[in-house]
Amino acid sequence: MTFSLDDETATRLRRAAERLEKPMSEVVREAVHLYYARLGRLSDTERDRMLSDFDRLVAGIPERPLADTEAELVAVREARRAGGRQTPAE
Repeated sequence: MTFSLDDETATRLRRAAERLEKPMSEVVREAVHLYYARLGRLSDTERDRMLSDFDRLVAGIPERPLADTEAELVAVREARRAGGRQTPAE
């Protein structure tokens, strides 16, 4: 295989190889292995955006007494046991 690298990347590769005392080809293999392992994972930017969205959505959840929530769950369970919706959906 043959690859072309820009000057900055080539310099970084040479410096990394020198620092690690490894051949440049081994540094490239390790870098590709690490990059491949990260595929499918969230980047820091994506994770921060999702956490921000989550915080915004959680803040929008209305607060109500626990007893009201439990009563609603009981009603939903009873409706399911009784065969579901008894009135037409709007």
